[in-house]
Amino acid sequence: MTTDQPARRPNLILRLMLAAGAVFLALLVAASIVFRDDIYQSLLDPGIPFQTYTPPAAPDYALEETWAALPEAPDPEAPAVFFIHATTYDGGAHWNAPYDRPQEAEEVAEVVIPNFAAPFLAGGGQLYAPRYRQASLYTFMNNREDAVSARMLASEDIQAAFDAFLARIDDDQPIILVGVGQGALHGLKVLIDQVAPSRSLRNRLAAAYLLEAPTPTDLFEGALSALPPCRTPEDVRCVISYNTARQDERERIFALSERSMTWNGEGELSFVTDRALLCVNPLLWSTTEDFAPARLHRGGAAAEGLTLDDAPSAMANQTGAQCQNGVLMIERPRASALRRAGRLGEDRRSPDFNLFYRDLQLDVQRRLEILDAIRTEEARYAPPLGDPIEVDQADVIPVDPPRN
Repeated sequence: MTTDQPARRPNLILRLMLAAGAVFLALLVAASIVFRDDIYQSLLDPGIPFQTYTPPAAPDYALEETWAALPEAPDPEAPAVFFIHATTYDGGAHWNAPYDRPQEAEEVAEVVIPNFAAPFLAGGGQLYAPRYRQASLYTFMNNREDAVSARMLASEDIQAAFDAFLARIDDDQPIILVGVGQGALHGLKVLIDQVAPSRSLRNRLAAAYLLEAPTPTDLFEGALSALPPCRTPEDVRCVISYNTARQDERERIFALSERSMTWNGEGELSFVTDRALLCVNPLLWSTTEDFAPARLHRGGAAAEGLTLDDAPSAMANQTGAQCQNGVLMIERPRASALRRAGRLGEDRRSPDFNLFYRDLQLDVQRRLEILDAIRTEEARYAPPLGDPIEVDQADVIPVDPPRN
């Protein structure tokens, strides 16, 4: 018994060391799960203040290579679709991605445009999709001053792209504006700064679709008072917006309604907290809070690698939808291809599928037909009024009274 004891002691120590190692490994795994978003964010941080950061070169929108899509043969009679893509750059080396990075260009071409731009060409539209120095996903995972500055820089590119878009199309051509995710944020700024103040642009706008990014309703009492929300399926010259979430996606709902930032009436980015958000239900095409059952769902699509001439197979009756406190609450789609992935930072991403592909396709076609009928009727009575012209104050010259 005495001779066996020394042999057993090393075995006991070894077992204790292995047990301690297993506990440490388990704690390490648990910590990585709990703090995975923080770890992920640290990996995406450029590590340099935006104030001392040298942004990538700005795109020159006179050049074709600065556009992800342009019509091969521009048609002045066709609706012109200005499309702003969602975030495709996670971060790391840059606050703002170079507009010509091959990785992002591939994702925009293979995933974003087939899913989110293609439905808006249903009425014979032609696509204009600018590349831009998009703010990284990291900048939407926090609200540091650097992150806000990166979003402002991206917005400047889109303002310049919209100017170039207007120069490329006919002065009387119908317009559809579409933004998804980050693209919706920048599209909202275009509406505030360029479309709402211009009567001629407003008259040509079938609708603006701002998808998967908050649009505060207070803007429609101020900067967007000339562009109302689309409250019925027959409205045109108006704005559509929705942000999707399931009831169990509490972190996403919190991110959308509390931690997101968007434009205020002074042209600055501010939190959406305590600001009511626009929600247009794409199954009803109204702003009511009525529940729309899945039987009204016309079809989602997970289109990848398709050309604009290809039609994806739409999966119908996948989800019901209801606007609740500015968020479009959806049901879990039956098709796994129409469910969000469990990626890191998913709460701040736009999906790789379009849950309302067919619904949007039919909606834009209907609104274009209505706009065309309205403009035809308006043209019968008088030519459209142009934008007001500011004139300098002129001296009043008295007129002598008539002589008897």
